[in-house]
Amino acid sequence: MVITSQSTLSVRREPELNKRVLVVEDEGEIRQLIVLHLKREGFDVDAVEDGEEARQLVATRNYDLIVLDWMLPSLSGLELTRWVRKRSPSTKTPILFVTAKTEPEHVATGLDAGADDYLSKPFDTLVLMARVNALLRRQEWLQEQPSSSASARLILGDLVMNTHTFEVTVAGAPLELTRSEFRLLESLMMNQGKVLSRESLIEEIQGEGVNVVGRTVDTHVFGLRKKLGAYADVIETIRGVGYRVRYLPPQN
Repeated sequence: MVITSQSTLSVRREPELNKRVLVVEDEGEIRQLIVLHLKREGFDVDAVEDGEEARQLVATRNYDLIVLDWMLPSLSGLELTRWVRKRSPSTKTPILFVTAKTEPEHVATGLDAGADDYLSKPFDTLVLMARVNALLRRQEWLQEQPSSSASARLILGDLVMNTHTFEVTVAGAPLELTRSEFRLLESLMMNQGKVLSRESLIEEIQGEGVNVVGRTVDTHVFGLRKKLGAYADVIETIRGVGYRVRYLPPQN
């Protein structure tokens, strides 16, 4: 396996002070590479090669970010992600998959399980760190939001979103969305009836400085539609352009 790295160009960012990251990767060379670059940017890092050992750490320590592979001994990354989300549904610790399982159905399954982002192997270390920093920036943004606000509600028929409490309901039933799905739905709901290009949605979902493609947005839309159930068709695909949501009046 070849992992590319910009050895001739070093891009340094300000360290994220007091941020603790858990790396779960059973391939020693890749694990060491990820840990090296995280520590270079000032992160505190715990690294393990076993899914069960990672679960024990998560049960006793608080992490600002979890970076993990899918295929792990004892407990897969997918199982670990589901356990983390089930254990603490109100704690949205960002989870980044770094894996060779890159088929669209794998990406959709990982995001549906609760992962926030998905990076394919082999990867470029600059892209890895851009994803890490983007996830942490969004986490900080969420923590800075007021606990509640009536003006923060977006309504689309029976679909209601509170952008301050990170809550979404359909006909009163709560939805469990990943951070990327939430940002995608928020952008669409704030622009009801307007077509948003894949490029603009990429910026909303992934953050600036991250090199992704339109297919990533398509995968997020697939996962979001699945969770919306009967409301899935409110998101319309505009072929060759992007997506929009149909306007629906609030239900009385």
